[in-house]
Amino acid sequence: MNHMKALIVKGIMTIGVLSLVLSLSYGVPFLRVLVLSLVLGAVSYAAGDLTILPRTNNLTATIADFVLTFIIVFASSAWIFSLDGSAFLASLISAGIMAVGEYGFHIFLASHILPSNARLRTDEYY
Repeated sequence: MNHMKALIVKGIMTIGVLSLVLSLSYGVPFLRVLVLSLVLGAVSYAAGDLTILPRTNNLTATIADFVLTFIIVFASSAWIFSLDGSAFLASLISAGIMAVGEYGFHIFLASHILPSNARLRTDEYY
């Protein structure tokens, strides 16, 4: 149940950020943004939040989430959304905003969802 709460929070954050950047700024249809948000949210939760964060610290997990978001959004933007030259900038902006949100999300995870040993490792970078 706790992971469901975390996924809902992450999903709302991801949909919100990608909607603002891709839909409002670049005209990507909302349905495509929704699908991209589900894919990005699932991949980054499994890789960054459940694998990297408990083994390292908040800063390392946030950097990993930035890189992962950039790669996924860039790949989608370049081939699926056809943003042409704007794909790099759209991906960079999306990844930057998501990284800020992920930093706070990791604090939430460490204090409410993950085991206590993961919380100790993330305390260093609050």
